[in-house]
Amino acid sequence: MAHHELTLPVDEAQVRALRVNDTVTLQRTLYGIRDATQIHLFDRGRTTRFDLNGHAVIHTAPNVRQVPPSAEHPAGYAPVCIGTTTSDRMERFTRPLMTRHGVRLIVGKGGLREASAAAFAELGGAYLAIVGGTAALETTWVEQIEAVDLDDLNPESLWRFRIRDFGPLLVAMDSHGGSLYDVVRTQAQSRREAVLASLGVAPAGDAAARGRA
Repeated sequence: MAHHELTLPVDEAQVRALRVNDTVTLQRTLYGIRDATQIHLFDRGRTTRFDLNGHAVIHTAPNVRQVPPSAEHPAGYAPVCIGTTTSDRMERFTRPLMTRHGVRLIVGKGGLREASAAAFAELGGAYLAIVGGTAALETTWVEQIEAVDLDDLNPESLWRFRIRDFGPLLVAMDSHGGSLYDVVRTQAQSRREAVLASLGVAPAGDAAARGRA
């Protein structure tokens, strides 16, 4: 296991150096994105003025406060609570984020699935996991909301955050086919079967086979 300090944007080589169970701290820029943002970008043909090439996105719909634009709040918003939402329902957007916009890193909770793993391996990407329930801590890593696009979708706008020491985050899916979620799933299944065996209960597959016999 290794720790990586990454200042965004990053290139493919930097991302391919990441391995499952490494940790990462992000610096400078992070983009906030969620379901509606991506539906409008990929299903409804909208575009963004932001250049996401080489950047990281976080699955979020932040709680913000509208304020007069100023040097401190150039976008006219102050962060109140910037938490992370579950990634699984945004699985289908991983590949277009990478192919159309050049996104390299996705930050979220709960993990992604096989199609995302394939995109990470083919294109050079990774999934960085955050522990659920840490929104208050995450918010302290956001120095400023620098800009916002697609703001008619608020709070599911496309946000550009200026960040400092955002992490450490856990590399849960890498570009080499590694997935912490696959490991956990396999271990859980193995333990389940061991518990059932200790109780003298046949696995469901065995019971179905006996029924067919």
